[in-house]
Amino acid sequence: MSKKIQSALISVYYKDGLEPLVRLLHENGVKLYSTGGTQTFIENLNIPVTAAEELTGYPSIFGGRVKTLHPAIMGGILYRRDDEGDVAQAKQYNIPAIDLVVVDLYPFEETVASGASEEDVIEKIDIGGISLIRATAKNFKDTLIVSSRSQYADVVKLLAAKGGSTDIEDRRDYAGKAFGVSSHYDGAINSYFLGKEDAALYDFTNLPAQTLRYGENPHQNATFHGDLDGIFEKLHGKDLSYNNLVDVDACVNLIDEFVGGDPTFAIIKHTNACGIATASTAKEAYDNALACDPVSAFGGVVITNTNVDLSTAEELNKLFMEILIAPSFSEDALALLKSKKNRILLKRNAVDLPNVMFKTILNGVLVQDKDLSTEVSEQFTTVTEKAPTASELTALEFALKVCKHTKSNTIVLAKENQLLASGTGQTSRVDALRQAIDKAKAFGFDLTGAVMASDAFFPFADCVEIAHQAGITSVVQPGGSIRDKDSVEYCNANGISMVTTGIRHFKH
Repeated sequence: MSKKIQSALISVYYKDGLEPLVRLLHENGVKLYSTGGTQTFIENLNIPVTAAEELTGYPSIFGGRVKTLHPAIMGGILYRRDDEGDVAQAKQYNIPAIDLVVVDLYPFEETVASGASEEDVIEKIDIGGISLIRATAKNFKDTLIVSSRSQYADVVKLLAAKGGSTDIEDRRDYAGKAFGVSSHYDGAINSYFLGKEDAALYDFTNLPAQTLRYGENPHQNATFHGDLDGIFEKLHGKDLSYNNLVDVDACVNLIDEFVGGDPTFAIIKHTNACGIATASTAKEAYDNALACDPVSAFGGVVITNTNVDLSTAEELNKLFMEILIAPSFSEDALALLKSKKNRILLKRNAVDLPNVMFKTILNGVLVQDKDLSTEVSEQFTTVTEKAPTASELTALEFALKVCKHTKSNTIVLAKENQLLASGTGQTSRVDALRQAIDKAKAFGFDLTGAVMASDAFFPFADCVEIAHQAGITSVVQPGGSIRDKDSVEYCNANGISMVTTGIRHFKH
């Protein structure tokens, strides 16, 4: 089933990377057909090319909406070379065979993302190109489809290695990729008309794929679909693993709560913050974050919202960490941090992240909006006789940001701009609080005057009672329990301030 390519139709939007493929086809004696700007591009290379209009007998009409939708072209792609009736009809109607089709579709998603008018968006819905892709992929027994500019280089290698021929396995593989391109493209159009955001994620299989060493455990296979290079510039270290990526995602979501603010460092272990602090300098922020739980920090993922300078790097270099993420590094800091062979150093680019989340469950998929709500002091409702002080309000805001990104059930204990401890992923809120208190004491923190944040309401007064005994003086929680008054009355009786937000932050 090896077939030598003798003719090709090339019709692409972007011409980047096309020249090597065109030259190779020309060198192999392939007859070239083309349209519009692609034809001009090929002619400028001084390579012979036949206009599609010569095949169809029609010019490009309706403002370019109809160019290749004609039996002379579609027939040349679709007729079956091993079917006597098809071969006879092709001869009868003087339809030449087209063995290779190269298409790069109109940039529909780019046009939508640019904020263009609906008129411009509609004009970027490709009709002829998508038809060429589907037709060529359908007849993969006889034809090869190149459905994206990202495939040009690989096709050049393939044809160069096989003397301009392809095997049935090659053509079937590219047909599969082509239907993926077609599906993704139609999905993006569908999402546009339905008003969906982050359309690309609804058909993630068409995103760039990276095979990972293994999944959550060594016996599990895993692949990442997405453009990591668009988010990070890897400056040093090995490739990211599945678990690395999960922790990196948690890091980015947490640190984004502090973008544009004072220097902040966070240390993540198994998606939960084991240390986070904000300070006037990067070094102080890191030192305070590490002090929260230096034991859990071992082997963790560290992220910051500020430049890493040499003095901070000298402290960071003392810790065994898997990954360090920052918006920038000074040259001397980077040189020092690269001294550890396997440490992964990532420079984060300014890229908007999706606002939708997916999770496979049972025999389906859950889709939900990302939790983008971050409550600040102006949105707090004081429900106790005593109001929080200015310092406590700052600490409550800080604790609530951390709480939002910690596994439920969770309790977060903090002082102004520093996490003291958290209870994470517990089956009861009381257990989460006790875990947090025990951890804080284990690392020498005095909880007198500290604040407490809870991801959900208190069904009983037991948590505020335990918190009070530990020295907590102010509390933030969503509120909404039918027994809220029990907790409020205890706070009033013991001089504790409490505010509610009306927003729950479960995280499972």
